[in-house]
Amino acid sequence: MLESLNRLMDHIDQHLTEDITSEDITRIVGVSDYHFRRMFSYMAGMTLNEYIRNRRLSEANKDLIHGKSVTDVAYTYGYQSVDGFSRAFRDWCGFLPSEVIKNKIQKSFPKFTFFIDIKGGISMEFKLEHKPSFNVVGVSKRVPIQFEGVNHAIVELAQSITEQQRSEMHQLADLYPHQVLNVSYDFDEGYLDETGSLTHMIGFATTQDNPYEDLEQITIESNLWAVFPNTGPFPETLQETMAKTYAEWLPTSGYELADLPSISFTKHDGSSDNVYSEVWVAVKERTS
Repeated sequence: MLESLNRLMDHIDQHLTEDITSEDITRIVGVSDYHFRRMFSYMAGMTLNEYIRNRRLSEANKDLIHGKSVTDVAYTYGYQSVDGFSRAFRDWCGFLPSEVIKNKIQKSFPKFTFFIDIKGGISMEFKLEHKPSFNVVGVSKRVPIQFEGVNHAIVELAQSITEQQRSEMHQLADLYPHQVLNVSYDFDEGYLDETGSLTHMIGFATTQDNPYEDLEQITIESNLWAVFPNTGPFPETLQETMAKTYAEWLPTSGYELADLPSISFTKHDGSSDNVYSEVWVAVKERTS
């Protein structure tokens, strides 16, 4: 996985003046565009789009200092107008391109290289569990793809659940954990900006088929799952577990992501100081 990540960083640097497509990402890294973007954001502390933009503007800074015109540099790095490039450049470094040319101001954003930093005494609790096919019945909606912060569209979905829907879901909940699951799937691909969307379902795991008209059902295929339990302040502990799963565990695990929904759940008991949660990640053995 680390070799694939670094090959992608090389590819990005070699094609900063071209479009970098989801097909490129999938071909080089071996996982879907969406799954990689999520993994990258945890590992790098920024979205892939931010990284590419920063690298382009860093190279644009060099070109300006070396005498290229603002117009040429703007169009070289894919901007549709000089004004748009100038705004983006100023937001990035605090100076207009013309000021950089005049005063030879230099700011750089180096290419990333990924490696694993092993820290003694730190371990992650997880188990590998083969789950047979099961259904999730609940309510869903398309929501914006968002890697950080509160997704208000998901909050609105949760608030929209009626008492009748809640009762119907509980009647069907005959599988662990017998409580609400958060399930994300059916994502848009091919967006360099995080402007796509995914379907988010709030529901319960069940062996039964959905008989209710006001609920929806998806079927999760039989697969191997890496299950990461965690206990601590909510939502910080859950978010930290997700980050470590993608940034620390996955690259050295011998597994890669399977193209299945991502699942998590939280047991709320009224206090947010010591909350139990689980993150379920569908995986398959790495083939290369």
